[in-house]
Amino acid sequence: MKAMIMKLFLPIFVLFALVSAAHAGELERAYQKEYAFLKAQKAELEKRLESDTLQQEKELALTKEKVEALQSALLDISKEAKEKGDRLEKLTKALADKEDNSGLVGNVLNQARLTLEPYGIKLADDNKTSDVEKIAQALSVSTKLYGELSSLRNEKGEFYLPDGKKVQGDIVKVGNVAAYGISKEAAGALAPAGNGAYKLWNAVGSSDDAKAIYAKKPGNTIDIFVYENLDKEVEYVNEKTFADTLEAGGIIGYIIFTLGLFGLALLGLRVMKLMKASSNVNEITQIVIDKVESGKKHEALEAIKGYEGSTARVIKSALRNIDRDREHVEDVIMENILNESTQIDRFGSFVLVIAAVAPLMGLLGTVTGMIETFDVITEFGTGDPKLLSGGISAALVTTMQGLIVAIPLLLIGNLLSGWAQGIKDSMEQNALHIVNLYEKYRG
Repeated sequence: MKAMIMKLFLPIFVLFALVSAAHAGELERAYQKEYAFLKAQKAELEKRLESDTLQQEKELALTKEKVEALQSALLDISKEAKEKGDRLEKLTKALADKEDNSGLVGNVLNQARLTLEPYGIKLADDNKTSDVEKIAQALSVSTKLYGELSSLRNEKGEFYLPDGKKVQGDIVKVGNVAAYGISKEAAGALAPAGNGAYKLWNAVGSSDDAKAIYAKKPGNTIDIFVYENLDKEVEYVNEKTFADTLEAGGIIGYIIFTLGLFGLALLGLRVMKLMKASSNVNEITQIVIDKVESGKKHEALEAIKGYEGSTARVIKSALRNIDRDREHVEDVIMENILNESTQIDRFGSFVLVIAAVAPLMGLLGTVTGMIETFDVITEFGTGDPKLLSGGISAALVTTMQGLIVAIPLLLIGNLLSGWAQGIKDSMEQNALHIVNLYEKYRG
């Protein structure tokens, strides 16, 4: 069966093989033909690529030359632009300097006009005169005016006396900063009275100096009043009296003054008590010592019976109890010293209290015055320095008054306290010395 199948299909296989072989030959020829075509195209493309490459290289070389030329031209243009920019900057700066100089010249000329007009000098003010000529004119007249104002010159004029009377006389001007007036009524240094007027200054005794300068024979030293201008009046110097200072402190100032008087009175009383307490100390002690050493111990008390004072009382109490044991005698002495301390230290603490309270009262017055000053500032502003300085000065017066009262009271009070302590130490020392001496001669 198998063999039959093979026989049936064998011709078919042979035919298929023959067809495949014929088809393969045609396919190979087509491939070869296509290959030849593609090879020809490749050669043509390579030729065209070579031609295009050469063309592009030529165009690139030309482009590079153009770029280099443009870069060179750009550098030249940049350099030229920089030079023109620098030149423009210089011209702008020169123009600005010229404008500034023009403004500066104008300001100088305006200032010169304002300065010279009060002296009756007018500068040219027209377009025909250049700025340089105007400045030259200002310098010329200013130099001439400076020479006149800086010299010593005499003029006829008038001035006011301290009582307000106007008098005629000679005025000797020292430059433009000081002047002296000489008239039949009075002579001396002059001060501004306001609105260009003069008045005789009351704080400088310069009558002889004025006459000497008028005669052009000034001495080595002179009394002079230097002023800035004559437009604003200068107030006379008034010497403050004690009453003025006291009144400036107001109510608190009077309280401080009263405390000071009271403290001084207490100091006087304390001094009197201390003098009385320390009187006859050495004399009393020596009398008792002489009686004890001479064997008349029991007559010692009678010998000092007529003496008064703290020391006498302490020694008398010691002699009354001198026959008792030593411890009891010492207690009696200390008890009497403590009793006497009340009188010796009297008024001392109160004086120190016044010395401590006085500056506090002064500080209170200062604070109150400063509050009033700030109230004035709130209402009227700070335009008048004289008003502010006057208010502050018045506020500080109470502090000054408080210190004036406190310092001497504190100093003298402490000195008197030291004196009182010395008296108490002396009483104790003398009493114990007598007791020791009595025991020595007891046998």
